[in-house]
Amino acid sequence: MPPISALGGCSMSSHATDYLKLSFVSAALCLAVSSVAQAEVASIYGGRDGLCGHRTANGERFSCAAMTAAHRTLPFGTLVRVCHDGCVTVRINDRGPFVRGRHIDLSPAAARAIGLFQTGDVTLAVGL
Repeated sequence: MPPISALGGCSMSSHATDYLKLSFVSAALCLAVSSVAQAEVASIYGGRDGLCGHRTANGERFSCAAMTAAHRTLPFGTLVRVCHDGCVTVRINDRGPFVRGRHIDLSPAAARAIGLFQTGDVTLAVGL
């Protein structure tokens, strides 16, 4: 196949063109799937409030030792990277929090893993 002319007369082989197309598609998919990290307010649930072992909104039992979280709108099974003093990936399996100003409820294990011991600011990145 003859070279393809692009960008003001520069020529590129078909292999280079295919690579560029693939790179652009990969970058677009990456941007579409993952969102920009956002500062949010997180709380911890399932410890002293006695919710460990109860059913979550998706029907599974809530495990205080699992890396899970509750969110009002994200689909069940969504993986979310949550960072405070450290970072952890949690799976959305419940609905909440139902307190104004809070955006995500973390299981006690997930909160401990990032060094969050009370309601506080975290950074979320959705769609890993």
